Amino acid sequence: MNIDEATLADLVSFLSAAGSIRDKVRIQQAYEPAQRLAGETRVGDDCAAIRDGEDWLLFAAEGMLPSFVADDPWFAGYSAVMVNLSDVAAMGGRPLAVVDVLWSPGLDRSGVIWEGMSAASIAYRVPIVGGHTTVTNEDATYLAAAVLGKAKRLITSFDAIPGDDLLVAVDLRGSWRNEKPFWNASSDVAPERLRADLELLPAIAELGWCRAGKDISNGGIVGTLAMLLHCSSAGAELRLDQIPKPEGTSLARWIISFPSFGYLLCVSPEFSNRVIERFAERDIACTVSGRITADRSLSLGYGGARVPFPLAEAFDPRARFQ
Repeated sequence: MNIDEATLADLVSFLSAAGSIRDKVRIQQAYEPAQRLAGETRVGDDCAAIRDGEDWLLFAAEGMLPSFVADDPWFAGYSAVMVNLSDVAAMGGRPLAVVDVLWSPGLDRSGVIWEGMSAASIAYRVPIVGGHTTVTNEDATYLAAAVLGKAKRLITSFDAIPGDDLLVAVDLRGSWRNEKPFWNASSDVAPERLRADLELLPAIAELGWCRAGKDISNGGIVGTLAMLLHCSSAGAELRLDQIPKPEGTSLARWIISFPSFGYLLCVSPEFSNRVIERFAERDIACTVSGRITADRSLSLGYGGARVPFPLAEAFDPRARFQ
């Protein structure tokens, strides 16, 4: 076994054992009941996309882990807004408003969370227009938020086609948030830059340069790609050594991390350079890191080595991890 093969074998072993990857590969099992109630709306995207004349209304929600809220309440509040705005951008949209759901033992504990939500709302210029707040007798605090947005032309998880280049776009100008697998390139950034960076996604959608993609979330690049492939009934080849990453960061940690600005984009090769250049103009790293294939499988490459990564569970809703 040469160095590339050994490195790839270690990465595959690490990914196979990662709980966040397993959760994303089988996530359709969790939302399967919703699909039966959704009518013509496809379930599995970053947002629900609902026709509104010639445009689309986008509707999404995110819940924060109680442990995250307890350990880092300000940033949990900030993230509740930020991740929802990222979901709207991932589908080629622009956010209109946010509502929150907050259950807390008292107003003193919820105050720090509100400070974080307010900071994100002001930075991104998206108002928090209401929601639901409850003071409880429980010691735990629970937080979620939902967003409404609008798009003229969609980027979806359902429209990747064989032959598309697989681009990874991520803002490397950040830092790790404590020991968590989260790369923060948002909370300390000038608001004008944050808003202009998010505008990149609807811009490339409206130019017709990108038809499919997804916000990189928990589970990182590989977990997010598994969800995209399931929705598009497609496969992919992902070159792990071609993924942009921060200097000094291990590849294993990076590929399961959640960047505050990170997207998988499926782009026809004729538009790839234009998309990469558009991100480069904003000093955001974007590279061709693979391609979409027709065989409904995922292969991972590193240097001269290449191996399959099992995704049978992603395509068979009856399958279960043991």
